[in-house]
Amino acid sequence: MSSPVFPAPDHDHDRCSAEALRHAETLCDQRAQKLTPTRRQVLEALLENHTPLGAYEIIDRAAKRHGTRHAPVTVYRALDFLIENGLAHRIESRNAYIACGHRHGASDLVVFLICERCGEVGEAPSQAVADSLKAATRAAGFTARTPVLEISGICGNCR
Repeated sequence: MSSPVFPAPDHDHDRCSAEALRHAETLCDQRAQKLTPTRRQVLEALLENHTPLGAYEIIDRAAKRHGTRHAPVTVYRALDFLIENGLAHRIESRNAYIACGHRHGASDLVVFLICERCGEVGEAPSQAVADSLKAATRAAGFTARTPVLEISGICGNCR
């Protein structure tokens, strides 16, 4: 049985990607920011599937799709913009990035479920965990900047 956190085998990925891109455009318009061609190409590369990509994989995919090979520093700047605006996340354990189609706040806890077989990453709802961790960090006098948990295992589609 597949989990709602991971795309189902019959997932309409074209629709999913189009919705995420529309959300990115709307968000940038609302914030008076530009989704430049480079930022858009990086986001499109991330939206090709639900597996995290390294910066050089993003460069290769964008070059294949658009014929333009961006310098690594340009891609990292675009990734920084996407992350700052909640449109992408960095998967620390993989040194890779993934598009974010969820509409959560920048300081919201994100729980990544990383499948060791297919490589897909799901974002799990985590309000109870978030509340518990916020209380623990406050009690320690600590302010979390990037509240992220990464959990590796096997997704429902691969089991």
